[in-house]
Amino acid sequence: QVQLVESGGGLVQPGGSLRLSCAASGSIFSINAMAWYRQAPGKQRELVAFITSGVNTVYADSVKGRFAISRDNAKNTVYLQMNSLKPEDTAVYYCNFPGRLLPWGQGTQVTVSS
Repeated sequence: QVQLVESGGGLVQPGGSLRLSCAASGSIFSINAMAWYRQAPGKQRELVAFITSGVNTVYADSVKGRFAISRDNAKNTVYLQMNSLKPEDTAVYYCNFPGRLLPWGQGTQVTVSS
């Protein structure tokens, strides 16, 4: 069973930056696409960014130009670099395998506020 552990969230002021990490166990990491999702209070969980086993990426329109997803297969880790953060980015952020979702973990809270 693959385990996913998100980290790196916290409180940041508008315009600030934050980098989230998601560590995944198992040898399947390098051959599977990974994605970041987020869920704000009262809203549906949404896809934020997606990265293939290679380097192809897809971003939600709301974060294009501000967020960047990347992966380090040697460390079984996927990252989400978040720049120019806005209050509307406030949410719990989760990682998962978009091709076959595992049970959702606890995620990591990102709060953007002055």
